[in-house]
Amino acid sequence: MQRSESPPAGIEISLWQYSGSECDWSRWLQSLSQDERDRAATYRFERDRASFIAGRYLLRQLLSDYVATAPSKVVLSPDQYGKLRLAGRDTPQFSLANADGLVTVAVASGCDHLGIDCEPVDIEIEEAAVASYCSVDERRRLAELPDHERARAAVALWTLKESHLKALGVGLRDDPSNIAFSWKDGIPVMVGGDRRWHHRLIESGSQHIVALAACSAVGLPSISTHLFQDDSRPSE
Repeated sequence: MQRSESPPAGIEISLWQYSGSECDWSRWLQSLSQDERDRAATYRFERDRASFIAGRYLLRQLLSDYVATAPSKVVLSPDQYGKLRLAGRDTPQFSLANADGLVTVAVASGCDHLGIDCEPVDIEIEEAAVASYCSVDERRRLAELPDHERARAAVALWTLKESHLKALGVGLRDDPSNIAFSWKDGIPVMVGGDRRWHHRLIESGSQHIVALAACSAVGLPSISTHLFQDDSRPSE
């Protein structure tokens, strides 16, 4: 059943811990555009190629419901910064992220900006890198944490900043240290930021940290999260 084109009642986040063989990847490729297939072929490492294919497969599966067309016929068009949009449409807004076996997509209507990012929770971030993307206050708060908490908090900060820059569509062309966060009742709040911006850390159900950034003039829409199931996989 196809979903109606009326705006969703909030932000829908899909999480997919994909796996599979080359047979699965070949099946996923059938939903991609020729340009995407050509790009997939350029990846040197199998892990990176599978991650790209899985990401675009999930994105097309979700967007096809909104535009009532086959996944392979969804037309994606990059803007001047390379951020993907649905060709000829302003809605829904969407954002895609993938990292080491996890793909996540956020889809919404009614947001001015939307971004999502994910990183493995155990990724190692060197002190020099932390110093380059954190504000003075953020570095001070990190230094006050126990070692086991500091590493996770550093990844969370990076993921929050990346989701914000992705929402803006500028990526790392902007300096992430210009975006700073504090916490209020366990919720990340951008320091000195526009009140229309909302940021959340999303429970992923995996060993990943997922961060969402949304800009909305009417407050933060409701957020629903679900695990994607690849129903197109042939039965055994």
